[in-house]
Amino acid sequence: MMSMRNTLVLSLCMALGAVTASAAPPGQQAAKILKAADVAGGLVVHLNCGDGKLTATLRAGDSFLVHGLDTDAANVTKARKHIAALGLYGKVSVARFGGKNLPYADNLVQLVVAENIGKVSMAEITRVLSPRGVAYLKQDGKWTKTLKPWPKDI
Repeated sequence: MMSMRNTLVLSLCMALGAVTASAAPPGQQAAKILKAADVAGGLVVHLNCGDGKLTATLRAGDSFLVHGLDTDAANVTKARKHIAALGLYGKVSVARFGGKNLPYADNLVQLVVAENIGKVSMAEITRVLSPRGVAYLKQDGKWTKTLKPWPKDI
């Protein structure tokens, strides 16, 4: 008969396995994001990119240039190593940022992806998006798509 402790450990391991198994690999996540965002290329920004695995897979082809941003220097280092190991550095890059202001000119970015926008405001994200650019953000556990409208004066 299994002891109470062994039963608890087994249950915990099974639960952790289920959580791990349900998380889609970065390539599948990127494919879903790019399909939902419906962008054909351009500058893709991945906010709070962590280890860079999803960042690297957001480069779906030659028409994409991907830039990951993170406030944590250790994450930037991990992400750069991962991207370099794939031979993608240059086409995909990562930089550290202050966490509030995005380092881009107005209307430059085609897609902003973030599971957590941190201290970056929606106004700041909208500022850097090009007309018809997309913010694809995870909010309250659900991904949402926001399309920047085409200006009436253009």
